[in-house]
Amino acid sequence: MIFSVERNIFLDAVSRLSRVVSSKTSYPELEGILICAEQGKLTLIAYNLEMSMQKDIYARTEEDGEIVVSARILGDIFKRLSGPTVQVTTDDKNMCHITCGSAVFDIPGMDAMNYPETPSFADGKSLILKGKTLAEMTEGTSFAVAPVEGTRPVLMGINISVKNGDLQFVAIDGYRLAIRKTKVDDVGEFDFIINGNMLNEAIRLITDREKDVPISVGKKMIAFEIEGYKLICRLIEGEFVNYQRTIPAAHKQKIVVMVKDILSIFDRISLLISDSFSTPVRCIVGEESINFSCSTTVGKVNETYEVDLEGEPFEIGLSSRYLTEALKAVEDDMVQIKFDSSKQGVVIEPLQGDDYMYMIMPMRLK
Repeated sequence: MIFSVERNIFLDAVSRLSRVVSSKTSYPELEGILICAEQGKLTLIAYNLEMSMQKDIYARTEEDGEIVVSARILGDIFKRLSGPTVQVTTDDKNMCHITCGSAVFDIPGMDAMNYPETPSFADGKSLILKGKTLAEMTEGTSFAVAPVEGTRPVLMGINISVKNGDLQFVAIDGYRLAIRKTKVDDVGEFDFIINGNMLNEAIRLITDREKDVPISVGKKMIAFEIEGYKLICRLIEGEFVNYQRTIPAAHKQKIVVMVKDILSIFDRISLLISDSFSTPVRCIVGEESINFSCSTTVGKVNETYEVDLEGEPFEIGLSSRYLTEALKAVEDDMVQIKFDSSKQGVVIEPLQGDDYMYMIMPMRLK
């Protein structure tokens, strides 16, 4: 195989594909990128058995062929080369010769025949979303996806549904719930669960949020076409959590707050919190103000914020991390926060409409 390619274009593709490459695997080939050269085109593929990413770029091909090369080494070399054009040659022993100006690298490659077959499907239903819509809906829910370790698979995913032109993203991890809604063109009904990390990788490819993102949804796979990249992910099988029953049916207290004010207060309080999972912020909600306090081995902090309370005064413990992440996902200047005793979920909603809803479970106060 012999080809010449623009260094910056090739490096950009390798950098993006490297995020999909497996870091710990029993298949050495999956630590590399599959490079296929054919008739003036390079096809680069990365795969980790759950998700594959493919990118086609133009190149001057003198001899067709294919090889697998370590993604890390390939990226490190191309970052440090200084010329605009790089020539790559491979031999029958899978040695890869990289030449740029006076610099010449010889690195071992791997046989492309041993690269696992990447997923594909052709019978998916079509859905087209604006890059802005896909990104904002993902960013507004993915933080509430459960971590990988010791978690039910469906809790690691985002439930995406479309019905009667209503698009909804839902994520829940057992301690908090995130829901985002928006209107889209009526394209039929969709309902599937995709891994939150995979969806985050998809939106990282978006550079122009005004462009459309074609999406194909199959029974077990989903494919995105973004900025010339094709990303295919395995969907999470199973039934999503019945999250509706976790939402309080009514509320006893309500306050309206400025988002930036609460974020500033909790940013200051979090300076003394090393473990947000075990250290609650004590919130004493009175008729005219909230007193926030926290005591840790680092020190103590106390701050008061003026509010108008609807309902009886009460006391509750909240996670600084969970409340902060929920409020950071809000675009509005003000939100309403609803409470139903110190043991029920705390609900954050817009003053008008239902574009989003965030719920966090309270923490036990000592």
